[in-house]
Amino acid sequence: MKYDLNSLYDQALPASLSNFLNYLDTIRGKSVNTIAGYKIDLTMFFRFLKMYKGYTDKKTEFNEIKINDIDKDFLNSITLPDIYAFISFVENYRDNKSYARARKIAAIRSFFKYLHTKEKILKENPAQDLETPKLEKRNPIYLTLKESKNLLSSIDGDNKERDYCIITLFLNCGLRLSELVSIDIPKIKGDILTVVGKGNKERTIYLNPASINSINDYLIIRNEFNEFKDKIKEDKDALFISRNMKRINKRTVELIVKKWISKAGIENEKMSPHKLRHTAATLMYKYGNVDIRSLQQILGHENVSTTQIYTHVDSEKLREAVNLNPLSHEKKK
Repeated sequence: MKYDLNSLYDQALPASLSNFLNYLDTIRGKSVNTIAGYKIDLTMFFRFLKMYKGYTDKKTEFNEIKINDIDKDFLNSITLPDIYAFISFVENYRDNKSYARARKIAAIRSFFKYLHTKEKILKENPAQDLETPKLEKRNPIYLTLKESKNLLSSIDGDNKERDYCIITLFLNCGLRLSELVSIDIPKIKGDILTVVGKGNKERTIYLNPASINSINDYLIIRNEFNEFKDKIKEDKDALFISRNMKRINKRTVELIVKKWISKAGIENEKMSPHKLRHTAATLMYKYGNVDIRSLQQILGHENVSTTQIYTHVDSEKLREAVNLNPLSHEKKK
């Protein structure tokens, strides 16, 4: 899925940052979300440095600090303590938790490595010894099997076939939000779905009967849009179409999920499409006897350590294991 280059590379950015974002896109093949995130984090980093080093008027609002004048000399003046000062700033004044700080550190390390090894405009890499903060372990938020069934049974209304299909694919396949909105009808072949995953890499999704049935039921309704084919010419292959006859966007899907979560009476303000992906993974692990390596492939995780969060969710199995200890019922004599 291509994006408007002008939305990421503009005259408000230093040339070094624009070149770096272009490198991430054309050479590294990073997703638009990753590139946009790096742009935001590095823009904040440069604004902080100009404020911290006294290169801007104190009366200037932080978000109004211009950074397009940052040059080679400025970049070479940046030190590791400067970077630490920025990390302290986002922790204490922006309330960034360890995951948000780790993301910013990843952006900074990648940027300075690029400047040092690719553009060769830095004499030394100030981020070479920059460490990632220790991340607290977070168990995934997910729906129980009963809640998942209640969610599916709550879906009705004018768009029930579409919405039911969306929720079914999240709960059964563990799709990412970006993968779901990118689904094209020609990419569905029997029980095999090909999607564009993280890093713009194609990956294969295997569809179970519930997923196939929900797609077929929705396609009956979707095919009725053929009478409006002149209006949906641009997105004629898109599986999920919004009311304005365009490929459905991420925000619309988020609102759909929120709507039906509320309708099902599930009290969880943090529930989102990504949490439904967690639910799919959790249900597969708890009830499907799926080993961790298979689950890694299903979810499209590059590293198995990302998948291992699902090994900590089944407290019932842990309780059962402890109770099955042959000494569990021994009494003091």
